[in-house]
Amino acid sequence: MKQKYRPAIFIVVYTIVKNKPQYLILKRKLHWKGWEFPKGGKRFYETDLMTLRRELKEETGIKKFKIKNKFKINDGYDYDKLYSDRKGFCGQKYKVLFVVEVKKQKIKIDNLEHSNYKWVDFKTAKRILTWENQRKLLKKVNRKLF
Repeated sequence: MKQKYRPAIFIVVYTIVKNKPQYLILKRKLHWKGWEFPKGGKRFYETDLMTLRRELKEETGIKKFKIKNKFKINDGYDYDKLYSDRKGFCGQKYKVLFVVEVKKQKIKIDNLEHSNYKWVDFKTAKRILTWENQRKLLKKVNRKLF
């Protein structure tokens, strides 16, 4: 069976505190360990907006948000191995980056995928995000919005 890439979206979530953005990052524990933005695979019947709503709710508990921007991107990665919960997929491909603003709130993380979360400023997020592609997307968002 030919392996294919799972379609997915990236989400940069921020809030404004004292006129400055704070970004939401999640500490990943499923498949790998490190800090990341919310993201997720798109189900075959979903629109990008449906995926955004579902993934935000699943990974963070966030239900209310304002879409501040939407970027077309062409990014992705290969899995380090084949995963039983990702049958038929060898990695993920991202076509859309959503930037959403929320009111600062306690986050209800999905304990299967993540172990912690933080609201952090731009410099801190840039320093502790695990993957270079996410740091690049953060720079793009920060430059565009602030």
